[in-house]
Amino acid sequence: MDFDFAKVLLVDDDPASRLTLKTVLELSGYTVDCAASAAEAVSKLDEQEYELVLSDLQMESPDAGLKVLAHARMMKYKPATALLTTEKNSEVKRTERVLIKPEDIPDLLGKVADLIGVRAMRRVNREMKLAGIA
Repeated sequence: MDFDFAKVLLVDDDPASRLTLKTVLELSGYTVDCAASAAEAVSKLDEQEYELVLSDLQMESPDAGLKVLAHARMMKYKPATALLTTEKNSEVKRTERVLIKPEDIPDLLGKVADLIGVRAMRRVNREMKLAGIA
């Protein structure tokens, strides 16, 4: 049987974090592409479709992750988005709906599944409206 696993773009400038999270996500059944910078992430977003974009908040600049997510939200295919951060910055919490702490693996996997599920439901609803069903 052939399955299409949800495709995730993981953006993190720290090689150890990137490898660890990629491994955890792949072992959980996701297909994962990685980017080490905001520029690389934007390029990948323009080339392929992703169900979810997970980005570290601080990379080459303090708000690089926010820029990645802003670009992702402009894509026609509308991926789900979330920030990976260990920061407790209240300003970020006000601007982003989902903050994921990578050290809490069960919570991370639960949020990833929820985000992909919500995105899938929105996509089905959008397609039904376009088809005049809903």
